[in-house]
Amino acid sequence: MKVLSIDISKCTGCRACEYACSFVHTGVFNRWDSRITISHFLEDFIFIPSVCTQCEEAYCVKVCPTQALSKNRKTGVVEFDPNRCIVCKQCIMACPWGSIKLNHTGREIIKCDLCGGYPECVKVCQAKALEYIEVEDMVLDKRYRSATRLKSSAMEVK
Repeated sequence: MKVLSIDISKCTGCRACEYACSFVHTGVFNRWDSRITISHFLEDFIFIPSVCTQCEEAYCVKVCPTQALSKNRKTGVVEFDPNRCIVCKQCIMACPWGSIKLNHTGREIIKCDLCGGYPECVKVCQAKALEYIEVEDMVLDKRYRSATRLKSSAMEVK
């Protein structure tokens, strides 16, 4: 299974991912309709992309009264059926990450669908802050980065 991996240390805040996402889903470059959002902390020059994490036990799925949201067990994606949605906003309130939102009109729910298997945001991220990788590869990468930090700390103590 693949996951969208985010390395905030690489994000430059360019917002190309937001614009690519909105264009692919709506045909318009409008970051307000993007399923990925970049939070800018200019005082610290830090940019943090956030997007649906496709939770295993997704609260949004549990609270949806019309089953407009469902978990695809094969792909791991929390899928959204706009034809079943009554825009009650329960999913927005239930999402602990704030990853489900209303579009710019305020009349439609939007959330990441991983673009059906290869997210557009990944394709346009020149800084490589976004990757769509196998879960096992992500775990190995995290393990290596953690070991590298621990090694650096150990070297400082000597």
